[in-house]
Amino acid sequence: MSALPGWRELPRGAVILEPGSSVRYKTASWRVLKPVIDQDKCVRCRICWTYCPEPAIVELDQPYTSRSGKAYKVMYAIDYDYCKGCGICAEECPVKAIAMVEEVR
Repeated sequence: MSALPGWRELPRGAVILEPGSSVRYKTASWRVLKPVIDQDKCVRCRICWTYCPEPAIVELDQPYTSRSGKAYKVMYAIDYDYCKGCGICAEECPVKAIAMVEEVR
């Protein structure tokens, strides 16, 4: 039976040893619900973008004109490779432009 390593031999926790390494790990495989943004309801306040812990919400330099005629210079989208479906974005959205829908695979 081998001895367990001493505390000095253990690697430090919560340390990023290699910059940018998280991009290689797609973390959304266990998601049950996924957020869907209604671009017509969205007022571009960036609250969802601010609160997303991953961050899986991306701001796109893509113009969008709503059905009511309101023109925006940007759109927001979900990067589903990294979204874990936590629902924080939908909960924090002041205009309820984000709905959590069942993930269908």
